[in-house]
Amino acid sequence: MTKANSKKAVPGQQADRQAMIIAPDDHPVREKDIEQEALKVLYRLRDAGYSGYLVGGGVRDLYLGNAPKDFDISTDAHPGQLRKLFRNSRTIGRRFRLVQVFFRGNKIIEVSTLRSQSEYDINGPDKVLPSNNTFGTLQEDAFRRDLTINSLFFEIETKTIIDYVGGVQDLDNGIIRIVGEPARRITRDPVRILRAIRHAARNGFSIEQQTWEAIVAHRQKLDLCPPSRIRDELLKDLHTGTSCAWAEISLKSKVFTTLFPFYKPLLEGEKSTTVQEQLLALLRVLDRLYTESSGKGKVVIADHMLFAVVLFPWAVERFNLLDQDLKGAGYHKLSKAIRAELNDVFSHRLNLKRMAKDAITTLFVNMPGFQRHQRNNSWPAWMRRKSYFADCSKFYGLYQEAMGNDPVDVCLFVPKNKKTGRIQPVKTNQATSTGNRGGGKRGSNPAFSADKQGVFGLRQG
Repeated sequence: MTKANSKKAVPGQQADRQAMIIAPDDHPVREKDIEQEALKVLYRLRDAGYSGYLVGGGVRDLYLGNAPKDFDISTDAHPGQLRKLFRNSRTIGRRFRLVQVFFRGNKIIEVSTLRSQSEYDINGPDKVLPSNNTFGTLQEDAFRRDLTINSLFFEIETKTIIDYVGGVQDLDNGIIRIVGEPARRITRDPVRILRAIRHAARNGFSIEQQTWEAIVAHRQKLDLCPPSRIRDELLKDLHTGTSCAWAEISLKSKVFTTLFPFYKPLLEGEKSTTVQEQLLALLRVLDRLYTESSGKGKVVIADHMLFAVVLFPWAVERFNLLDQDLKGAGYHKLSKAIRAELNDVFSHRLNLKRMAKDAITTLFVNMPGFQRHQRNNSWPAWMRRKSYFADCSKFYGLYQEAMGNDPVDVCLFVPKNKKTGRIQPVKTNQATSTGNRGGGKRGSNPAFSADKQGVFGLRQG
């Protein structure tokens, strides 16, 4: 491990220092753990005379011994040069252009040009998400990233990790730290609050004091972000198997009531303990399903059901939900009231589509019936014939486990073959990723297909 100079700098803060270079023997990242597609891109960049680096979450996860979800690459080549170098690619993005390189099996490697610190150094009135399309150096790119642990570069030629911001030290110490001045960086992009909380929850890390104080002080700035960004960030937290840890940190920082202000009276009232315990219990069930599903197929839980889990403790108190005895017009009256309330306090916050709101309403309004008619884990035949039965029975199972009853069957959440009724493996389709950047439709490139017949009936070559 070497330093470019001996001047000691505070992690995350720029002090005109050169990078710390971590030699291969001093870090656990190995080339064999990097996907072949990413290696092909890195080596082609090198052979063409450009610099190429594995960056961000890929380096972080490999360092921690985890399997990265994505392998993103940064380079000094500009988008036009990348398009000439990789014919199986396209350019996406509005604020900053990215190049997606396509491989067989719908595999995509995103390649970005190193960016400058203009967004980090802008003076003048605070504003959210200023325009930034300026190319920069490796050091500038490191200091414009969100967290120190996401600001590391792996150089393929020397097999070294390049660290300008103290990210390796923070990984070793289990610390989440925003790069630069936390209050200022959060003002520029408040979504950094959610990213800091996410990585603390996922890795069991603690949030550095200055970063924590900035999160608490500036959490209301999340209201300035587009609802679609907030929705997509929340779904990442609910899908990962660490949603309970995320909620605990969000509740402690009061970010949770910033995102869901209608929860504030409940969490500050006399029933706060009951509501909070029920919420965390439901999220623990989600986490179990996502983390204990190995060997049974990939668990798939619809987005509307994830949001319903978050909303359920509020709905129970707001509508006295579980004590309702619904008959005839009462059912439709409650449905109408729930749907109207979702419109008023929730759906506009996350820009939910009508279909999602209707699905959440259906889950809630049928809970009293499932509670009343359930006998020995079974329901009457007339209920089983209802179109809503499959969805509602899953949700009821989640609730029952959260209340201390038998665990819900993981297999209920694993897709089955419609013809055979057997569980089938779920193909990972990056086109549905909530982390899509730049507005492009990932995975829609027709150059390759996993189907043996190819695209539009044409066989693959």
